[in-house]
Formats: sequence, C-alpha cells, structure tokens
Amino acid sequence: MPLGAETSRLTAEIRTMTEFSAVELIIAKREHGELSTDQINWLVANYTSGVVADEQMASMAMAILLNGMNRREIKDLTMAMIASGERLDFSGLKSTTADKHSTGGVGDKITLPLAPLVAVFGVAVPQLSGRGLGHTGGTLDKLESIPGWRAALTNDEMYRQLAEVGAVICAAGSGLAPADKKLYALRDVTGTVESIPLIASSIMSKKIAEGTASLVLDVKVGSGAFMKTLDRARELAQTLVALGQDAGVRTSALLTDMSTPLGRKIGNALEVEESVEVLAGGGPADVVDLTVELASEMLRLAGQPDADVRAALNDGRAMDKWNRMIRAQGGDPTAKLPTCPESTTIFAEQDGYISKIDALAVGVASWRLGAGRAKKEDAVQLGAGIVLHAGLGDWVVKGQPMLTLHSNDAARFERANEALNGQILIDPVNPPAERTILLEAIRG
Repeated sequence: MPLGAETSRLTAEIRTMTEFSAVELIIAKREHGELSTDQINWLVANYTSGVVADEQMASMAMAILLNGMNRREIKDLTMAMIASGERLDFSGLKSTTADKHSTGGVGDKITLPLAPLVAVFGVAVPQLSGRGLGHTGGTLDKLESIPGWRAALTNDEMYRQLAEVGAVICAAGSGLAPADKKLYALRDVTGTVESIPLIASSIMSKKIAEGTASLVLDVKVGSGAFMKTLDRARELAQTLVALGQDAGVRTSALLTDMSTPLGRKIGNALEVEESVEVLAGGGPADVVDLTVELASEMLRLAGQPDADVRAALNDGRAMDKWNRMIRAQGGDPTAKLPTCPESTTIFAEQDGYISKIDALAVGVASWRLGAGRAKKEDAVQLGAGIVLHAGLGDWVVKGQPMLTLHSNDAARFERANEALNGQILIDPVNPPAERTILLEAIRG
C-alpha cells in the first residue's frame, strides 16, 4: 500500500485508571495547573477508548476554555490526538505536498479554485475537507452539487489521484485523529467551542496526521467568522503556526476579512458556479485576489516563491486541472448544476452606496433558505442560497435588484428576510472604506 498509513499503538497500550485519575487532572486544570505530557497522553487515549467518560472530558474542556494551556500542553494535546489514529505518508510522491485550511466563512469557496491552481505548478494538494454546519458552508457539500462527484476515497485512491492529477479534495477518513472527532462533537454541545487550545489542536491534529509537508492557514476575521476580532484571530493564528513548526510542517497563516461575504454567490451549487468563473479567468475580484494570495503563499512554502499564479488562472491551465480533478472523483464538470424552483428578489429602496453587507446575516439567511444544516445529520438543498447583484461600495439606484434568494420552499423566504433586516445598508452620500482582504500574515 503506497500510502503507508501508520496506526498508533498508543490506544492499544492504554493502561487502566490506576496510573492517573480523570478527576485529579480536571481539578489540576481547574486550579490553573499544568498537565504533564504523560497526563495528556493518558487522558486522550482513555477518552478515545471510553474509559474517561464524556462528562469528565466535558469538565476538562471547560477548564481548558477558562484557564488555557501553554504551548507545550497544546503541542502534547495535538500529538496525543494524532496518536489516537493513523498518519498518512506522501513521501513516495515525486512532488512535495502543500495544503490549506480555512477557519470558515460566508461565501468561502476558495478551496475549489485553489487546489487545482496550486497543482498546476507541480505541487500535490491533499485537501481533506468537511461539511457545513450552521451559517458556514462545507466544501464537500458544494462539490456534491456536481453530478456524480464523490467525497469518500480510500487512502490508495487518494494517493493515486495525487500522483496522477496533483490535487484531491475529499472527506477525511475515520482513521485520522479519532480522538478529535469525539472531542469536537462534545465541544459542540458543551459551550467550549471557542477555546483556542481546543480549536488549534483540533485543526492541527488532522492536518499533521494528513502528512502534508507545508500548510497555509486562512484565519477569518469579522462578523461571519469564528473569530470576531483581530486580536483573537491573531492569537489563534500564532498558536496554529507554532504547532505546525513544532511538528516539522512548514506553516504560515493569513488573517483575512470576513466582515462581508466573499464573492457574489452564497450556497452550494452557486459557489461551485462562481468558482468555475474564477477558473475561467473571471469571477469577483475579492475571490480571485484571495485565491491568488493563498496560492502564492502555498507555493512559497513549497519552494516556488516566484510562481505566476494569475497567469495560470487566465490561460486555462487551472481549469484543465479542475476538470481532471472532478472527473477523477466521478464527477461531470460539464453537467448542469442543481437549481431551486423558488426565488425572490430584494430591491434597493433608495439611491446610494452599499455601505454594509453583513457576512453573518447573509450566512444565516442562506442557511435558513436550506443551504446549510443545523445538525450534522441534516440534508442540504444543493441549489439554495443567495446571489448578490451588487457588492460593498457599489452605487445602486432605487428599484435596482440587490439580491435574489433561492430555495426549494418559498415559505423559507420570510425567515431569511428576517436575518437580513437592517444588515444591508445604503448610504446616499458616502461610500464605505475600501475593503482589505488580507489583514495580516504570520510566518514562522
């Protein structure tokens, strides 16, 4: 098997509760104590196996949220979660590997054009992605709007596609960091999602286990992002980059704006449609600019700092790679994408500049239209979502179409409109400040 996935012996070597006590570890962290490497390894292995109960791990997660962890503890937590499962190995590929992870946002379709664009330059992109929850869309949901495309690949299939095509976007296998999968579900229902040590170890355990040689993190900042302020986003980015360095992965982070949606189309099939526009050399400037920034950073880490990525978008090479990538996973890149039977348009109520399009409001509205899910088991409407006919800073006249809502169910429009109420503003005199997509870069 070329991928050479290693299954850790840590879980098989779990000792009984006689070595450490979960309650004692919880109390230690509750009292601002520092957990040792052995204590963290024991805790994660025994939680994964079911010896440490959910309610005990929930208490530990809350203690970590309130009292934090130092760099060594976060590294140990990350490595323990990696050790709970397999590690992928791409060292047999002829090319180096680079990956990107985004903390999520509204209209964040960047992975779709980015993976084939970077692959044009001979860098393999193993992009393990997830599904959407709440107002942030999932990359796999978007791609599943393409007829025939499949997310689930075996390790051998993933390796073969990387060797032959150079890019793969697929679901992470159950063998990667199973401790993280279990802890992530617990955090979601215990109010501990916001903990930076837990966020960072969750992201990096999967990415390090994935086996990529370099990694660029797109840390979103703003109303539609997980991190609402630049300070919190910077703290997370610094923690992520440090974890990557400690694990021997070339890592950097870009802090990017998510106060207003990315692009003009929000929703699964709609975002695929816009991604194809970008690959064809068009598309909204903000999506193109961010794709180029992230591709350039990935290629810099991969040893190609002078790669002309805009040229690869404009001359069709990235589109050719996209078509090969989609076909390799059973999809038809020429097939008609799903649409919804119901739509309604919102019109400008006065002349002026669009001074605000709140990302969170648009994300929630799209979710209410059926583009997202409230629980991981929910189905999504692949054609549902929102099309913005004008962007931030554009001049509009009264009666001009501002946005169109799409859904399979017209009854959803009222609730979607409630989310948008007061969150898209027009200033009759003053245009807003020009939007800056790239706010900051953090490099090791």
